Amino acid sequence: MVGSVLSLVLTGAVEPAAERAELTGACYCRAAGDLTCTAGLTERDCRRRCAEDLCDDWFWLDRRPCWNWGYGG
Repeated sequence: MVGSVLSLVLTGAVEPAAERAELTGACYCRAAGDLTCTAGLTERDCRRRCAEDLCDDWFWLDRRPCWNWGYGG
């Protein structure tokens, strides 16, 4: 068992944790009463962006696009 795991690691068949793809999603920021969204950010990037933009409140939705709160038309 240990030999099998070791051979997978040595051949590169197992990705190191640092190289795994992070999920991206919609990053919502509420500042001065306005809600804005930036698509395609990881949760870490969303947290950093909201801190830099001085958001009053923020949330991140994984694997989702930004929603415009409208119904088209």
